Amino acid sequence: MKTITTLLFLTVSLTALAQNKETMNEFDSNFAHTVYFWLENPDSKEDCKAFETSLQKFLDNSAYAKTKFIGKPPRASRDVVDGSFTYSLIVSFESAEAQQNYQDEAPHKLFIEESSKLWTKVIVYDSQGI
Repeated sequence: MKTITTLLFLTVSLTALAQNKETMNEFDSNFAHTVYFWLENPDSKEDCKAFETSLQKFLDNSAYAKTKFIGKPPRASRDVVDGSFTYSLIVSFESAEAQQNYQDEAPHKLFIEESSKLWTKVIVYDSQGI
């Protein structure tokens, strides 16, 4: 009976913690990581494709990212909208510790190695939920 209870507990725990395409869309308000990228050659289709491919590969292989959103600026409709960036990334985490682990994981480091030559500026805004 103890073995069955342990197996049931492990199955439920792993199912609850597992990430897939469906659960990646659930925003976790504990910790949000927002990144803006300015590419050196934003009109280069080759550079954009290389950046998008590397970023998507990284996010697909991240063990910590709960939500992933890659965006481009829309046509600004108001003066307060800053559309000067080339790409934005919004990722949420269950904790600040999970976000730190994300920073240190191999897929993140590979993304930086592959793509840092493509950008001229990066700004990061981290927020913890209230």
